[in-house]
Amino acid sequence: MKYFFLAYAIVAALVIGLLPMRGEKSPETPLRLFPDMDDQDRLDAQAPSEFFADGAGGRHPVDGTRPLGFQADGETELGGIPSYEFGGGTGYYETGGIEGYYSNGMPEELGLTEDNVVTFLRRGREVYNINCMPCHGESGDGLGVTANYGVPGIANLTLESFQQATYPDGRMFDVISNGKNNMGAYKHNIPLRDRWAVVAYVRALQLARKAPLSESSIQEAFEAQMEEQKQAAQ
Repeated sequence: MKYFFLAYAIVAALVIGLLPMRGEKSPETPLRLFPDMDDQDRLDAQAPSEFFADGAGGRHPVDGTRPLGFQADGETELGGIPSYEFGGGTGYYETGGIEGYYSNGMPEELGLTEDNVVTFLRRGREVYNINCMPCHGESGDGLGVTANYGVPGIANLTLESFQQATYPDGRMFDVISNGKNNMGAYKHNIPLRDRWAVVAYVRALQLARKAPLSESSIQEAFEAQMEEQKQAAQ
């Protein structure tokens, strides 16, 4: 008898779940076991509202509000960061490739100098921590928080196979942009300049991992690695 009631409960749940299927036209709100935020408190455009004292549903923006991407005439930077770009070109800056081949080095369009390269790396760290660290980990070793949940195929960026000599900057930029395997594309979320900043920051993480424990030798190790990468890129 207990199996009869179990089977009855399963059939009843299936009937309740399948009858109010999405796509059916009805003025009534369908019964949904999992609403998924389909019904939300909102106001139609230009509709009145008793919530506000003046009875108007439409409200003026908060003082100082700017539309996303707004730039005043003549301005080219947002808070010190050049205005957002998301691609569309075919050059190295937009694709990471030159005539069908991945290349190394930061694009000239970034305008990097000794004065701004530190700020550029800090920007790379900020973007990396937001978008990449949950999977690739704080040091790039692939042991981010998602590894605790058994997410497979997370790249360990500290391995030799991901070093600049064997894994060009342009290739890393392309993977960030278009994704690979379980990793989705970020070209619609991260502007071009920020993607290159992430590449630069990952290279900094790789160099820092190779630096000896002796603090006095870190500069020499950095210069040696830079020279080695320069030779490999030639």
